[in-house]
Amino acid sequence: MKKVCGLFILSFCISGTFAQNVAVINGKPISNKEFMWFYKKNHSGNANTTYLDLETYLNLYINFKLKVLEAKESGLDKDTAYTREIRNYEYAMRSQKKASKTNAEYSFIMNEYRDAVLMFNISEKKIWDKVQNDETQVLAFYEQHKERYGQRPFDDVKGQVITDFQQKIEDEWTTDLRKRFSIKIHQNELRKLAKL
Repeated sequence: MKKVCGLFILSFCISGTFAQNVAVINGKPISNKEFMWFYKKNHSGNANTTYLDLETYLNLYINFKLKVLEAKESGLDKDTAYTREIRNYEYAMRSQKKASKTNAEYSFIMNEYRDAVLMFNISEKKIWDKVQNDETQVLAFYEQHKERYGQRPFDDVKGQVITDFQQKIEDEWTTDLRKRFSIKIHQNELRKLAKL
């Protein structure tokens, strides 16, 4: 009986722990607190939202986290320029005394900065450098989608073509990441967070 009760309590504790996560990416949880902190920060502190709003934002947030995960797998988090930048930012945060090291918000701010720099670095490598260093691909994209630009000459629409081509690369990359890494969204937790 003790063994059964112990297993019940253990499974209850485990399910209770997981129930506080809005999603899990490759075994790494995204807590409700973390997700809502980012959501509010990017929506002017507004916590009143619908399930659809949260679901849309969660998918964007998952895409962001997937790019960060690939950056870490590529070893970009070990790069000396990256680690120096993070140390400098942490020093600046502490010297301004905006948040203490034990403060939850400080942790979210530091994680956001670490992840944002990694996401920028991997995006530069996967998207922006590719576009900047190979105008042949940009021209080929233009030729394949000329009707989108009203048959205007490439030089007249080059900026828009580059933007569209970058979006195409990013969409393909995100699709690939979603196939490579496991993603579990806890819909019930998302519903609890929605203020209808």
